[in-house]
Amino acid sequence: MYNANIPSTHEIPSTGRLIRSTVIALLTAIFLLVTVVMPAEYGIDPTGFGEITGLKRMGEIKVSLTEEATADRANAAASLQIELSEAVTAVTESLPPAPKSEMSHEKKITLAPNQGTEIKVTMTKGSKVHYVWRTNGGTAVFDQHGDSKELKINYHSYSKGTGQMREGVLEAAFDGDHGWFWRNRTSTPMTITLKTEGEYTRIRHFK
Repeated sequence: MYNANIPSTHEIPSTGRLIRSTVIALLTAIFLLVTVVMPAEYGIDPTGFGEITGLKRMGEIKVSLTEEATADRANAAASLQIELSEAVTAVTESLPPAPKSEMSHEKKITLAPNQGTEIKVTMTKGSKVHYVWRTNGGTAVFDQHGDSKELKINYHSYSKGTGQMREGVLEAAFDGDHGWFWRNRTSTPMTITLKTEGEYTRIRHFK
């Protein structure tokens, strides 16, 4: 009663039949791969069957389209990178230059007869400083000049002479220290007042 549904040994496929079916399925898959899939998908036709059926041409078109799409994506990425680089360059060039440091000072020095002294400001090439200096009445000998230890420039003259007052704009010819030397050639003490305002980083009084 309980064994009514159990198949007989004649209904169970033998091991040989299973192996034969597996081999046939494998050979069929290989045949389809070589004659259909490879020609239709990759344009590879080792048997020549795809040439007859047109599958090889289909595969070649697919491969060509894939290569073109890949090249288009690469070109688009390169073009985008170039456009971004040009945009960054344009923005950078359009930005105003960073302002140079602005400083201002007022210095007063008193010179005994025949005594000399100088005041210098540290500037970069092309920087400008507006200055005005005056004595309290006497005439001073002055020398406006610059120097740079880094550039091995010991002396660079801007102007020299005598006077009670001078005003102007000093533009640095190079990176270094630029300023004024005075000497009191009178017989009485002299007070000199210097006002500076502009693009320099420090001011020093050399006694």
